[in-house]
Amino acid sequence: MNDARPGTTVPDHRGRTGLHLTGLGLDRNPRVVVEDVELLAAGWHVLRATTFRYRGDDGTWSTQTRETYDRGNGATVLLYDPARRTVLLTRQFRYPVYVNDHPDGMLIETAAGLLDDDDPVTAMRREAEEETGVRVDEVEPVFEVYMSPGSVTERLHFFAAAYDGSARHGDRGGLAEEDEEIEILEYDIDDALSMIRDGSIQDAKTIMLLQWAVLDGPFSPGR
Repeated sequence: MNDARPGTTVPDHRGRTGLHLTGLGLDRNPRVVVEDVELLAAGWHVLRATTFRYRGDDGTWSTQTRETYDRGNGATVLLYDPARRTVLLTRQFRYPVYVNDHPDGMLIETAAGLLDDDDPVTAMRREAEEETGVRVDEVEPVFEVYMSPGSVTERLHFFAAAYDGSARHGDRGGLAEEDEEIEILEYDIDDALSMIRDGSIQDAKTIMLLQWAVLDGPFSPGR
């Protein structure tokens, strides 16, 4: 079914080939044998259906098929001002949340983006400057997380970095050529936590970084 489909032996609109081969030959887990990978779609990101055999705890083998959505890996950063006890967040329109019951689709988030061809730190610095105008120097790795492991392959790299809120200016960010309209928001950390409780902040990566900040990060009792 993959024959001559764009992205297989024929380049897709981004010039990619071999997208139907990802996963074949994986042998890190002896209980899993990948048998077939079907390329379902190769838009900007890639949708595959993979058929594999899985050996259960009782030793019997079953054949299963799973769809995976591959959008690449990403990076995100919590920008914080330790002296002023503030965090710098963004707000932009996200259609997927709008179509799934978010009131207006205007989601409050930490700065984030895909790695593309960069390493995680470089990508995080790029996204922080594009979205907030803040140039990040010293960074603290926080954790790496699979955000939706049932279907999405993405691994997200989490960072934290200090910024000088007294020197910051402007309330808009984003790249016009990518149709980005990003509002830059600065909150007291306690106010940001309250916004999690009342549902004003619903983005998973942002909630995780804000809670880390008060449990183990720059606003924790031990720091």
